[in-house]
Amino acid sequence: MININFFSIYNWLFSLIDVLAVIVPVLMAIAFMTILERKQLAAHQRRVGPDTVGYFGILQPFSDAMKLILKETIIPSQSNKILFYLAPVSTLVFSLLGWGIIPFGEGLTLFDFSLGILYTLALSSLGVYGVLLSGWAANSKYAFLGSIRSSAAMISYELILSSAILLIILLTGTLNFFTIIEHQQAIWFIVPLLPVFIFYFISILAETSRTPFDLQEAESELVAGFFTEHGATIFVFFFLGEYSSIVLFSCISSIFFLGGYHMPEIFLNDSFLNFQSIILGLKTCFFCFLFVLFRATLPRLRYDQLISLCWLYLLPIAVAFIILIPSILTAFDIISF
Repeated sequence: MININFFSIYNWLFSLIDVLAVIVPVLMAIAFMTILERKQLAAHQRRVGPDTVGYFGILQPFSDAMKLILKETIIPSQSNKILFYLAPVSTLVFSLLGWGIIPFGEGLTLFDFSLGILYTLALSSLGVYGVLLSGWAANSKYAFLGSIRSSAAMISYELILSSAILLIILLTGTLNFFTIIEHQQAIWFIVPLLPVFIFYFISILAETSRTPFDLQEAESELVAGFFTEHGATIFVFFFLGEYSSIVLFSCISSIFFLGGYHMPEIFLNDSFLNFQSIILGLKTCFFCFLFVLFRATLPRLRYDQLISLCWLYLLPIAVAFIILIPSILTAFDIISF
């Protein structure tokens, strides 16, 4: 006789609904991030941009997705076919897993993890494996050079990113996103930590392979970089993974430096409690705007310039702030280490 536990089935379905309630809006945000970028770049370059598919071109992302899905998938004959498929899937999965601990409001998260920052850093480090595997599995010199560039650049900018986040941890004494947001009710961290925010934002531009640090995908030198041989449906995974990382790091940046779903106390009242997710969304859109603004404004750096910038300039500044900020906090008895 089969024993059906309806309570466990109910819990499983409820958890699935929770996951879909986050993943579906995230995928929609990724789709509309592409139209936002193309429209903003068109405005910078004084042209129209997408305006044919749907009203004001709003359905263009769905047209692009349909075009890629209907294309024929071509696999290089000398490639490692298992890793060739696995690399783009792992890139998208690792970028989507980061949304599991993002707080969208008070108590609104899939998983309130006490070590949330550590979880985020681990996922960002694992994301480079998709790039490395894709470049190696394609058996193409251009793709392989792009993946090698990624591994070398990662060693450079990960130190800067970790140093900036370490300063947030020292200031709040926690690894939990909710607690970091609560510490910013009086003032956002971008005000006292403006220099830290500057080199943090430079590092996340490199982390998400955006201009001027998109050296892994430099089309003038490497055709398309690590995904040169990927096309059709499997290219969609790389595409979604990249833009998911942009939106994710924009959301994390708003949590670290703009107070997340909170407004400062001078603006705070009971009516804001009903719009916490909207407040976080607007702050995330601001950082997404900055990502596109830097792409439209700055030229690409050479590879050696990126390495020199990270190791010779940004890293000493980051180490100096790691010494300076705890010293100030201890000297004024704000926090005792």
